[in-house]
Amino acid sequence: MEHVRKDAHDGQPSTTPSGAWQRLRAGNQRFVAGQAVHPRQDAGRLATLVAGQHPWAVILSCADSRVPPEIVFDQGLGDLSVVRTAGHAADGVVLGSIEFAVTGLAVPLVVVLGHAQCAAVAAALQARATSTTPDGHLREVVEQIRRSMMLAGLRGLHPGRQDDTDWLVDEHVRHTCALLQERSRVLAEAMRAGRTALIAARYDLTDGVVRTLTWAGDPAGSGPEQPRSPDTSPSLRTAAPPLPSGRPSRSRRP
Repeated sequence: MEHVRKDAHDGQPSTTPSGAWQRLRAGNQRFVAGQAVHPRQDAGRLATLVAGQHPWAVILSCADSRVPPEIVFDQGLGDLSVVRTAGHAADGVVLGSIEFAVTGLAVPLVVVLGHAQCAAVAAALQARATSTTPDGHLREVVEQIRRSMMLAGLRGLHPGRQDDTDWLVDEHVRHTCALLQERSRVLAEAMRAGRTALIAARYDLTDGVVRTLTWAGDPAGSGPEQPRSPDTSPSLRTAAPPLPSGRPSRSRRP
C-alpha cells in the first residue's frame, strides 16, 4: 500500500525569510529522497489562485531544462515566483521582476540558484580561452559571467575541465547575489529591514541536492545548524554547508 506524505506547510503561507527557506529545504529533501508529494497542483488550487497570488519565495535560476525550481523544491502552483535566464543573468528586467515580488507581493525570500555543469558558464570559459565573443544576445550572458570571473581573480582555467566549470558556477552565483544587492535599492532596503533574505545556492545534477553557498539579510534564514557571523549587515561573506539530504551526496565539491 502506497503512503502519501502531506506537505506540513500546505495552506500555511510562510511570512518570514526563515520559514520560506525551511519550506524549500523540506521540499528538496523530499525530491532527493524520491518522496515528492507534488503539492497544490490540482483543480482546487487553480480555483483558489484566480482571485490572486501569494508566492513566498523568488527563485532566480538558470534556464537549463534540467533545473525546474518547482520540481526540485517540490512546490505547487502559486508557491514560487520564478525568474529564469541563461546563467541566471540579471538585467534590468530581472531586477524589476524581483522587486515586484518583494514589494508588490511581500515575498520574504530571494534565492539565486545556479547548477553544476552550466553550459552558459562553460561558454564563458571557452570565450576566455579562445579570446572570442559569441554572436547575438548570447554575448550579454557571457559578458556577465566574465565579470564574475574577473572579480574572482581567476587565472589559468582550462575550458572543459569539470572542476573549473563548477567552481566558476559557485563564484557566479555569489556575484549575482552581490549584484542584486548593489543594483536594487528596493531589495537592499528590504534585507536591512529584515523583511527579505537573499540566499545563493547550487543544484547538483548528479544527486538533486541544493547546496547553500552564501546567505544574507536574515540571521535565521539558513537554518539553526548554520550560524551566522557576528556581523549583522547584509553581506554575502558567510559561507554555509549543504542542505541535508535523504541520501549521501555524490558531488565532487563539498
